Amino acid sequence: MSIKAPRKGENYELSVDLNSEYREKRKDAIKRVIASMTVGKDVSGLFPDVLKNMQTDDLEQKKLVYLYLMNYAKTQPELVILAVNTFVKDSDDPNPLVRALAIRTMGVLRAEKIIDYLCDPLQKCLRDENPYVRKTAALCVAKLYDLKPELVIDNGFLEQLHEMIADSNPMVVANTVAALTDIHIAASSQSSISSNDPALFPISSSILTKLLIALNECSEWGRVAILNALARYVAKDDKESEHICERVVPQFQHVNGSVVLAAVKVIMIHMRGVRREDLIKQLVRKMAPPLVTLLSSPPEVQWVALRNINLLLQKRPDILSNEMRVFFCKYNDPLYVKVEKLDIMVRLAGENNVDALLSELKEYASEVDVDFVRKSIKAIGQTAIKIDAAAERCVHVLLDLIDTRVSYVVQEAVVVMKDIFRKYPSTYEGIIPTLCANLDELDEPEAKASLIWIIGEYANKIDNADELLGIFVDTFTEESYPVQLQTLTAVVKLFLKKPDSSQGIVQRILNTATKDCDSPDVRDRAYIYWRLLSTDPGAAKAVVLAQRPPISIPRTTVAPALLEELLGEVSSLASVYHKPEETFVGKGRVGAESLQRRTDAPDDRFSTQKALQTVAAGQQAENLLDFDDAPAVEGRPSGLAATEVLSHTPAAANLLAGTSSNPLDDLVSIFGAPATPAPPSANSHDIFGGLGVNSAFSSVGTGSLGSPAVQSPSVAVPPLQKNQQPEDDLLGLF
Repeated sequence: MSIKAPRKGENYELSVDLNSEYREKRKDAIKRVIASMTVGKDVSGLFPDVLKNMQTDDLEQKKLVYLYLMNYAKTQPELVILAVNTFVKDSDDPNPLVRALAIRTMGVLRAEKIIDYLCDPLQKCLRDENPYVRKTAALCVAKLYDLKPELVIDNGFLEQLHEMIADSNPMVVANTVAALTDIHIAASSQSSISSNDPALFPISSSILTKLLIALNECSEWGRVAILNALARYVAKDDKESEHICERVVPQFQHVNGSVVLAAVKVIMIHMRGVRREDLIKQLVRKMAPPLVTLLSSPPEVQWVALRNINLLLQKRPDILSNEMRVFFCKYNDPLYVKVEKLDIMVRLAGENNVDALLSELKEYASEVDVDFVRKSIKAIGQTAIKIDAAAERCVHVLLDLIDTRVSYVVQEAVVVMKDIFRKYPSTYEGIIPTLCANLDELDEPEAKASLIWIIGEYANKIDNADELLGIFVDTFTEESYPVQLQTLTAVVKLFLKKPDSSQGIVQRILNTATKDCDSPDVRDRAYIYWRLLSTDPGAAKAVVLAQRPPISIPRTTVAPALLEELLGEVSSLASVYHKPEETFVGKGRVGAESLQRRTDAPDDRFSTQKALQTVAAGQQAENLLDFDDAPAVEGRPSGLAATEVLSHTPAAANLLAGTSSNPLDDLVSIFGAPATPAPPSANSHDIFGGLGVNSAFSSVGTGSLGSPAVQSPSVAVPPLQKNQQPEDDLLGLF
């Protein structure tokens, strides 16, 4: 029960006024109660007093009381039952506004005790002569389904909604479609749903005709609901697809951006079924003006439009091919809008508009916003990689920017130049001295690593390459890991290209990297280079100086299958985030790896089989550092046969069948004992297969480098017990 208000204070005064004999005084008190409720004050103690004022002919007062009821129904469920009689009486009121208000409020209250009393008034309102009441009742069915689905099905409300799609009033049709769609989504999310469940809303040809008739006559939100339903319809043939596209195209002229994007979604989906090339070109041409118009909206709406345009351009780059200038950044655009515009400008770049784009990007590089400047310079590099004919002009723009001697501009330009060298090797070697002259300007790891890569790649053409790399070798242990890795590779490249003059520097860096560096990645790479150089310099040259494929800009940023799915979600959050809705909506959110699994589902079993083959081969080999081909142990299966042996372990069987729920099953299957164990070899006490940690690198000192042997700490490994497996020995180390 409610707590009685104290006999002093604001609530007591309101209680007195709510029970006043004067109508105006009561109404004024209700307004003050609503005002207090709005600013967050607790006025739940006045519930009985407010409820007394529910029966009135004053529509304004009735609305205020209903508003109070909606707010406090959850905290006072016992008292809400007292209002049921008034609700039922109001649902028979001669005024349609009162009838609609009563049925809407009953649907919103979400109190268990009031639901059973809602069915009879709802039945009447669904058949009401006034369309306003019918459209309100249609949405009330969806709210009731959310609370008690079986009640909606048992009372036949779904059948009534399906009949209402043929209603003469377009707003009733729109609300009915919205309600049925909500129920369809809620029912589809259940795992045990059958295809003929009454809650599902399949769109047939007859329903399609009714929706197309109602489309042009309802409100903007009604149009969005109908367009979303049209997007779900599967056309029977190309003629039907053409018909739908022709009927939806007029919605491009609507002033509401949500209607425009919903219409674009329907056109993009049904264009897949259109066979006539001339009609496709016509539809693409008509799509451009409304998308351009969206860019004159406020920044937040602009950003949503830009994210959707980015997605559309990945599918059809020709939509806005002549509209580059529309995406030029304005001085007062927020950063998030500018970044999206930059991405779209690079997508639209072509030989006919590249000059205008480069002059614009050069202007952006002199802005005060550092992040925007960096992204603008990166866009210049992307343009150079995308358009071969414009590469030289892009390089000249970058050189002009380097001449400004602004630290962050120079550093970003060096990073971009590295990508241009990868795309066009041996083309712009003349600018290397300019880049090297700015060595002192670099203090960011990415910029340093980029310049080191350029020096290493063109070491044979840079006379003082050893001096330049020596600067980084001297400070090797102080640099970040990416710079260390790049320095190591660049020095090895220098040694392979100029072995006579760089033996000292390569010995120095290998010693430093293996002894003084605390990064396992850097140490491992140094050990591998050292062993390669000492055993077979020819193989080292083939590995380190291998020909690399030129880089290119991917046409899409999402997988093709995912792109098709996202195009069906245009104008929703999925198309803004460029991720399917299940990754960020609902309790069962999924990660990016499961999305990848969805696109690669047919290959899953094959990949698992292949992984287990690799493990089987690894169990034979015992030694990952021994590169010699050892003969297979007699009686030990290999290849697919080995996989079959592994699959006898329960964890591996689950992994292969795809029923594994334990993330450790992969490890269990790797270390699970095979059915036919191999006898331990004579050297099995040495986990590196006869090349102990010391001996693994002892030969390095006698190789072509003539460097001292690496004194690694020895590991005392106990000999294997009689029945112990090699894998157990490996695990014993940990």
